[in-house]
Amino acid sequence: MLRNLKGLTQEQVAEVVEISRQSYAKWEQGETVPDIEKCDRLASFYGIRLDALMHYDEKVGNTKMAPPPEGKFLWGTIKLGNRGQIVIPKEARDKYGLQEGSRLVVLGNEEGIALIQAEKFESQLKSALELSRKMVAED
Repeated sequence: MLRNLKGLTQEQVAEVVEISRQSYAKWEQGETVPDIEKCDRLASFYGIRLDALMHYDEKVGNTKMAPPPEGKFLWGTIKLGNRGQIVIPKEARDKYGLQEGSRLVVLGNEEGIALIQAEKFESQLKSALELSRKMVAED
């Protein structure tokens, strides 16, 4: 999955890990498993934690997902309620300290939507405005 997301061939990844393409193919097919040193090289190459490479088994629908990059999170899918409401997974609420009454800003573009804590968004917006004012004042 990670190899395909990066648009790489088995040969390219095998070179990075310093093994043959055939050995790498066997890993992908589940015929053999890499040793810990090779797993560490793969994790470093893909920019993910070693434990994520070895233990990540999240699915979206029936599709197994690749581990997210270091510092990124994927908490699965949620369903939209009949009035447009969503329930944010507990792990995500805990990670960001969200609780009943927390304010969120809904952002989006042509590719999708995202949520950000209102206080963080307002702080970033304030910083951007201050920077703009300084740049205008310097002209």
